[in-house]
Amino acid sequence: MNATDHNVKPVPQMITSGETALGIEFGSTRIKAVLIDRRGVVISSGSHAWENQLVNGLWTYPEEAIWSGLQAAYADLATHVASDYGVALHTTGALGISAMMHGYIALNSAGKLLVPFRTWRNTNTGRAVAELSPALSFSIPHRWSAAHLYQALLDHEPHTTRLARITTLSGLVHERLTGQPILGVGDASGMFPIDPATHDYDDKRIAAFDELTRNLGFHHSIKELLPTVACAGTNAGYLTAAGAALLDPTGNLQPGIPMCPPEGDAGTGMVATNSVAPRTGNVSAGTSIFAMVVLEKALTHVHSELDLVTTPDGSPVAMVHSNNGTSEWDQWIRVFSALLDAAGASLPMPELYDLAYQKALEGAPDGGGLVAFNFLSGEPIVGLDSGHPLFMRSPDSSITLENFLRTQLMTIFGVLREGFDVLVHDEDVTVDKLVAQGGLFKTPVVAQRLMAAALNTPVEVRATAGEGGPWGMALLALYAARHSQEPLADFLTHTIFTDENSTTISPYPEDVAGFNSFMERYRAALPAEKALSD
Repeated sequence: MNATDHNVKPVPQMITSGETALGIEFGSTRIKAVLIDRRGVVISSGSHAWENQLVNGLWTYPEEAIWSGLQAAYADLATHVASDYGVALHTTGALGISAMMHGYIALNSAGKLLVPFRTWRNTNTGRAVAELSPALSFSIPHRWSAAHLYQALLDHEPHTTRLARITTLSGLVHERLTGQPILGVGDASGMFPIDPATHDYDDKRIAAFDELTRNLGFHHSIKELLPTVACAGTNAGYLTAAGAALLDPTGNLQPGIPMCPPEGDAGTGMVATNSVAPRTGNVSAGTSIFAMVVLEKALTHVHSELDLVTTPDGSPVAMVHSNNGTSEWDQWIRVFSALLDAAGASLPMPELYDLAYQKALEGAPDGGGLVAFNFLSGEPIVGLDSGHPLFMRSPDSSITLENFLRTQLMTIFGVLREGFDVLVHDEDVTVDKLVAQGGLFKTPVVAQRLMAAALNTPVEVRATAGEGGPWGMALLALYAARHSQEPLADFLTHTIFTDENSTTISPYPEDVAGFNSFMERYRAALPAEKALSD
């Protein structure tokens, strides 16, 4: 976008005067920084690739990768700003940090990590979940911070004797930038249950948790360890001099930037798809895949398949979370790319992805009798503590390129379907449509059509689908900077999503029937997957 695209003021002037908002999100494979104007239009962006590691049986990122990645993503943004607009980035009007939800960051009294960051991908918390969920009358997922803490106590991990605080990745980065141990309510709802009436941790469940941990010899209340909860639209501190130097070691960035509450990628996905009002829902598809539906009323039962979290402004949300998303699909695309390279007929990766998606759409609606699992890690919804990618077929199945690719795409939605069935059929929750975002939907129609079939629900993809969570975080920063009493849903509808460019696909009957047949094979084959995982 160039300066003439803005009617109010030239972009360089907006940048130098700080009439912008910056969102930085730590995704599973990429850290991205997005700079927007006062209308939510993207001015510039920067990114940095990183990868999790399996160390001593736990998924983690080295601590130094957090800070070097943060600096690299910001530096990339600043480079693009200087190149595109001829100005240096010294300030922004607002700043917000988001990151993959859940997991476990344990800190001592000096704010230092006691153990490596444990990500949402870890499913070593089975005993903790089995004990906590009935005791709290609440479905505590494997990846929640409370589950990780309780499991560490069950395992008598030495670090628990020096524990002063726990937080999430977004909370850690926010604290280093501001000095404030604050967390947005959406991200906090992935640490411990939130009381919808107070938008704070549920006191009754705090008491129940504390009683359990006292029996394990732990004499802190978990509330003493958790970060302070803040709702969207509130101030969560200011960028300190030390924070500015951490973010931008060149010294160009000045301190004093107001910061909004840090959030999780679920919350930023809701914002980026304008899905924060009741009966709205969205799906984010990347390394993991999750669907979120804003509830009109409380669920009638506790379901292990459903997580209860909140929007960034505190409304209750039912989430279906699959640990495994597009990673296995990406692996297969790399295999086909290597084959093309060996034949001297290479294609650029974006073109190869587009071709693979289109060929998948030509496959049989049920995938030709094939079945696959994309489980690189465990999947609690289907009872797996660990994962093994698996592809199977019967002797009479039709193994064509088209069927193989369609099957690999359909399996991405398999776990999502299992949880969504509970939400719709067991709880009678109404979803008018789902708004999809993430790289899976950059190629038009294909994944959108398959997801509509998998969930038997209309799926909308907007022109902003590729912007994703970092853009959503920038919007939350902008919202907080306005100091407005306007509800978040109204701000998004009336200020940001005023000229929507979107396409909606309703389920094709033949696709729905085909996906149902695929799910029959999927469920029948799960014992084989479980046998590999035992």
